Amino acid sequence: MTSRRQLLKSAVLGGGAGVVAATALGSLGPEAAFGAAAPDVEPGAPDPDFAEGRIRSIKDNTLLVLGSNMVFHNIRVVDGTSLWKLGPTTFDQAKPGDGLYARGVRMPDGVLAAESVWLNIVNIKGHVSNITSEKIHLDHKGQEVLCHRVAGKSIAVYSDAPPSADLSLLRVGQHVQILGAWRPDTNEVDIATVFSPH
Repeated sequence: MTSRRQLLKSAVLGGGAGVVAATALGSLGPEAAFGAAAPDVEPGAPDPDFAEGRIRSIKDNTLLVLGSNMVFHNIRVVDGTSLWKLGPTTFDQAKPGDGLYARGVRMPDGVLAAESVWLNIVNIKGHVSNITSEKIHLDHKGQEVLCHRVAGKSIAVYSDAPPSADLSLLRVGQHVQILGAWRPDTNEVDIATVFSPH
């Protein structure tokens, strides 16, 4: 059986394999963006198949990204790449200035052939300092983050209950974790999921 990596590498190198939709090879949901490094990477060493940073420019299907460590990455997006920006999205939604995490296969020329790209994804914890029907004011380590409810997208997971679009059970003072999409150059986030222990 062909692995996701083998299929992606073959597609990028022109090996003749048909590119299958990313979901046919297994979900790479937003939670995977914060996963562990590949098992063959030495502890403390950078993962060669991972990149993070902000998009500086876009040319054809390649993103030029400046990492937080001031290293540039060329990230190629192909037909089989899954993209996330508050949910599954298309390549045309990637914009200069967007932050990203990308995981894929490092090609011989140094380009990262992306399996998955998560645009503006954030995973933050904090305490609810205020809440309205449209926004959650989150105290994250002493800084306010304004979290916006997005109709049809934002959900809450309360303890072990199934996901719900009802955010009304959240309370001021409650500790929550929010997975969402950052609005670049602001302290604002669009909510994908709010995790609440109560």
